[in-house]
Amino acid sequence: MRRVVLLYNPLSGRRRQLRQKDVEAVRGVFAAAQIEVSAAATTSAEDTSERARRAAAGGADAIIACGGDGTIHDVLQGVAGSDAAIGMIPMGTANTLAHDLGIPRSPLGAARALLSAEARRFAVGRVAYQDFCAQPASRYFTVTAGVGLDAHLFHQLSKMTKQRLGMLAYYAKATEIWLTHEMQFFEAEFLAPAGQRRRETVTQLLAVRITQFGGLLRELAPGAGLWRDDLRLVLFKTDSRLRILRYVLQGTFARKLRQVPGIEPAFAERVQVRALAAGSGQPPIYVEADGELLGTVPAEISIVPNALTLLVPRK
Repeated sequence: MRRVVLLYNPLSGRRRQLRQKDVEAVRGVFAAAQIEVSAAATTSAEDTSERARRAAAGGADAIIACGGDGTIHDVLQGVAGSDAAIGMIPMGTANTLAHDLGIPRSPLGAARALLSAEARRFAVGRVAYQDFCAQPASRYFTVTAGVGLDAHLFHQLSKMTKQRLGMLAYYAKATEIWLTHEMQFFEAEFLAPAGQRRRETVTQLLAVRITQFGGLLRELAPGAGLWRDDLRLVLFKTDSRLRILRYVLQGTFARKLRQVPGIEPAFAERVQVRALAAGSGQPPIYVEADGELLGTVPAEISIVPNALTLLVPRK
């Protein structure tokens, strides 16, 4: 690397009081390695994406997201499809993608690991959806896209609560939704690898791209991985709260996920999602990607091959 740009949100994630100090320390690691480095605080998701886009177009070798999965998601929107690489310094709440790639949790450790990291090309996910102004929109994602219960969680979870309580806020709100939310069935249609077209009625759909989530939830979709050029779907074909809880608890505590009736994994390159019944009286079915609430169905989740370079630490 000859030139890198550090982007960070001063108001997000853990260690907010030390964010500026951490960024300066990371900057020093790159400068000491004779790499031209600049840093910029961003003010919004749109600002982060635009700064990343300009940096990639301006010849930066890597854009380093100093934050969590949300910051990486915003940087991704500006970098996907370009030759610039994305690196990450985990400073967020969950840091799921950094955990999956084996990036050290400390800012200095992560920066030093990136100096010798390998630039690897990956496919990315893409989700097309209806935004909250009823207009078509789309986003790229690296971790997971979800429709149904998990997206409803992000709809209910306020940013202020997330910033104040961190992962505890996720677990508390997820428990509340599991206990009280009235689950809606919707339709998911996709082409299986064997060539047969499948149409399933589900209460939750996940399209997963990573192997290990970190934190309490370790594994959610066996067989998923960034190296694959497809999506690992998890189809929740049940509204049984106990079955859903059983599946999640297996991902938290068990060494190996076992089959749960009504919950099925599948591989696909594309899946279309739509409501079973149209009408203004129907509650919205929400869509999320990488933990960011996007909009509602109808939605299409697909894979874009060879679309992104990530800096992966050498083992």
